Amino acid sequence: MIVNKSPLKASQQQLITMSDWNTGVIAEFRKNHGKVGGNFEGAPLLLINHKGARTGKQRTNPVMYLKDGHRYIVFASKGGAPTNPDWYHNLKAHPDVKIEVGSETIDVKAEEITGAERERVYKKQASLYPQFAQYQQNTKRIIPIIAFTPKTRGK
Repeated sequence: MIVNKSPLKASQQQLITMSDWNTGVIAEFRKNHGKVGGNFEGAPLLLINHKGARTGKQRTNPVMYLKDGHRYIVFASKGGAPTNPDWYHNLKAHPDVKIEVGSETIDVKAEEITGAERERVYKKQASLYPQFAQYQQNTKRIIPIIAFTPKTRGK
């Protein structure tokens, strides 16, 4: 039997672990101009630089994306968890953010995609990365999709 002697609650320990993991992915992304190994190796990855909805603190999260014309599409899957990721709530509160793609930083506006367009985009992502179909099956919520539209065209 393993006894947890940490003064932190299990949920706090998980947050620290996820935060540490994100920190490693972010550092590797920036060092290698958007390329990382591990779970994201070969996958299209971007960094979202956003502000906390409640705290106002600057946050950075690595997420897979789908390029759709001039837009960058991200999926608030949280691996099929029953709740949306914190970054989703932050983007809804503060939609003007910066994303990092490769070695480029882009000013964008975040907007949620809904309805038939959401279905089309999610189906495309799930066909490219089948784990996204599994994520939707694992949760009762509709996984939100966010489109990042560059504020200046030509990127």
